Amino acid sequence: MAERDPTIAAAGAARSPGATWTDILEVDGRPVPAFLKEESYRYLGSEPIDATVYTSAEHQALENARMWPNVWQFAARDEDMPEPGDYIVYENAGRSFLVVRQDDGSVRAMHNVCLHRGRKLRLEDGSADRFQCPFHGFTWNKDGSLADIPCRWDFTHLTDAKMQLPEAEVARWQGYIFLRENHGGPSIEEFLAPLPEFFERWRHDQCTTAIWVGKEVAANWKVTMEAFMEAWHTIVTHPQLLPFTGDANTSYNIYGDNVNVAYTPFGVMSPHIDPEGKEQQWIVDEFIKYNGRSADNYADSPYAVTVPEGMSARRALGEAMRKNFAETFGHADLHEQATDVEVLDGLVYNVFPNFAPWGGYMPNIVYRWRPGSDPDHCLMEVRILVRIPEDQPIPRGVPMKLLGRDQKWTDAPELGVLGHVFEQDMENLPYVQDGLKVSKTGEVQLGDYQEIRIRQFHQTMRKYLDA
Repeated sequence: MAERDPTIAAAGAARSPGATWTDILEVDGRPVPAFLKEESYRYLGSEPIDATVYTSAEHQALENARMWPNVWQFAARDEDMPEPGDYIVYENAGRSFLVVRQDDGSVRAMHNVCLHRGRKLRLEDGSADRFQCPFHGFTWNKDGSLADIPCRWDFTHLTDAKMQLPEAEVARWQGYIFLRENHGGPSIEEFLAPLPEFFERWRHDQCTTAIWVGKEVAANWKVTMEAFMEAWHTIVTHPQLLPFTGDANTSYNIYGDNVNVAYTPFGVMSPHIDPEGKEQQWIVDEFIKYNGRSADNYADSPYAVTVPEGMSARRALGEAMRKNFAETFGHADLHEQATDVEVLDGLVYNVFPNFAPWGGYMPNIVYRWRPGSDPDHCLMEVRILVRIPEDQPIPRGVPMKLLGRDQKWTDAPELGVLGHVFEQDMENLPYVQDGLKVSKTGEVQLGDYQEIRIRQFHQTMRKYLDA
């Protein structure tokens, strides 16, 4: 165990000065669900992380062999492939899958490889009743069963059963489609717990993908993901957000091995800002300029908020956001019960190893990170889910816009000011990757509280790699 200064608080007990998360919830405009109030933190040690977990090709190979095949992976959403025969090509960690909608509405995931000479069957998403290999014409039905072998007389040793495309396990939850390469292990509900209980309130299955942007990043997938697992880097990386973001007042919680969350309050000033002379209207005005999830990013209606005398910026923003979203997206009953927290704050959950859906009722960000072909690159994806009015069917989602290594997030104008925020993060990440390679100590030091989510992730990953 690392040595500690005996003059400071007990391990993991220190918190930023100022209002706590629970203090903020006490003055919410509506009763807040109990699970948002409950602390689920535990001290996991203070040992450093070995820098080679981010830079070593051998470590990446170990992840590919021992971790990825045994975890539930977020592969698609229902709106990506709503009709029978619709399929997506999901590729990750050295595997390629065809995730296909069946005639009965179910979903199957087959390995995207011809069993004859090994060519990939499909390179892009699409719709098909059969998958014919472009090399020699071996053909499979959309359920993975063999349909045809040209010159079958020369393959009498191959039975239909032997030529069934190998399948991964598939599970579905709240509009998300997951696969697991190796069969067996916890159910999706067990793996995600306690998300199924929490998200029953927010119902992502009533949403569709309105924006989806991916970008190749010149950093390891874990380096990139971890930049989005704590809020206190805001003070230097995103200073424009400080007037309305309680960055260091964020609440961090971990659940079991697989799930964690950061609850970041908006509509309150950062403890790093001197409040002297700062009016509540200033907080609101800065929020409207720089917050990437305001309603005006997803609707044409104007979004202006005047703070009444005696009201806090947070309360005024909560009322305005609730009204605007109810008018824009319907579900007035849901928004009537929605708390300020659920229409305003960053409720950022992470599910091991690489899936991060935001909670609440406003348009929800969903992150996914996938490793590249080498440890120095990855693919980061950002989806924005919007709620569909209850009297309308869920429409097909938009396809992903892929940005290359030399493009910026701001080259996707549909992201609005979020693109600028992500680009600020990108200015750090390649140099983090480079720095880890040349580090004299070869160690990464983590905070006991604000970086507990990162520590939980590494301890869970270690359990797979050591198995």
